[in-house]
Amino acid sequence: MIPDEQTLAQLSDRLVYSAIAVYALAMLAYAAETAGRVAGVSRIAGAGTVGTAVTGPHDRSRLLGAVATSLTVLAFLLNLGGVVTRGLAAGRAPWGNMYEFVLVCALAAGAAYLAFLSRRPVRAFGVWVVAIVLLALGLAVTVLYTPAGDLVPVLDSYWLVIHVAAAITAGGVFTVGAVATALYLVRHRQERRSTGDAPKGRYAASLPSTRTLEQVAHTAHIFAFPIWTFAVIAGAIWAENSWGRYWGWDPKETWAFITWVFYAAHLHAQATAGWRGVRASWFALAGYAAFLFNFFGVNLWITGLHSYAGV
Repeated sequence: MIPDEQTLAQLSDRLVYSAIAVYALAMLAYAAETAGRVAGVSRIAGAGTVGTAVTGPHDRSRLLGAVATSLTVLAFLLNLGGVVTRGLAAGRAPWGNMYEFVLVCALAAGAAYLAFLSRRPVRAFGVWVVAIVLLALGLAVTVLYTPAGDLVPVLDSYWLVIHVAAAITAGGVFTVGAVATALYLVRHRQERRSTGDAPKGRYAASLPSTRTLEQVAHTAHIFAFPIWTFAVIAGAIWAENSWGRYWGWDPKETWAFITWVFYAAHLHAQATAGWRGVRASWFALAGYAAFLFNFFGVNLWITGLHSYAGV
């Protein structure tokens, strides 16, 4: 027997709430792992020898990290199930309003984090990625929730799938890049302040090297930027089909362009002598802030042609 639309919608809601619960457990496990790692750095510093092994706490920290990662995978799968059943309940692509956009953006951020985790030692900032995803899902179910239903007529277009899917993918990867960039700045500041064998800032000292964090951030941004560029272009084509013009400086269009400019400036700065590193990183954080404002600020506080969509 095939479940009806209401049953699928209820199942989607339950899966999303389950994902929130599991993500909360994952965040606690990551926080405990981080605390253990910081304690290990403190013990090493207290011993006066950077190479001193602290086997017990290190093993416990690794175990907690493995548990946290397993919980993150489970929460990701629950989030995926919630998105799929939401789409089946609505009979369309499951990103037709702000609630659905946040669900899928959280899914994309989780996928990006897990993808990086399989290749690089980035588990150290898992607590921050999971916290952002958890906050987004919590906001979705408490403030942005919209029952499954039909699209506004103007959104009933194949461009919804193309344009919004690209924006969601870029946003998820930008999230990982923003976390890596922020932690790069924290780690860089700690390395500049540290002297000898007594590093200042135990948390910062427990993070991966600035080189690793910068590589993760660069990989995320160099991957997401062309996708965001495509999303902006696809949006312009859709606008021409819907409103008879490619660009009209609607608030949503304007902030999408501002986001693009900041990330373009970041990538250009990384290739420019004297701007690499810290200076370039601030452009990336400004780009992510513009991305967030484009979605939340523009949709909630500014009236424009996109107001009816909520995306």
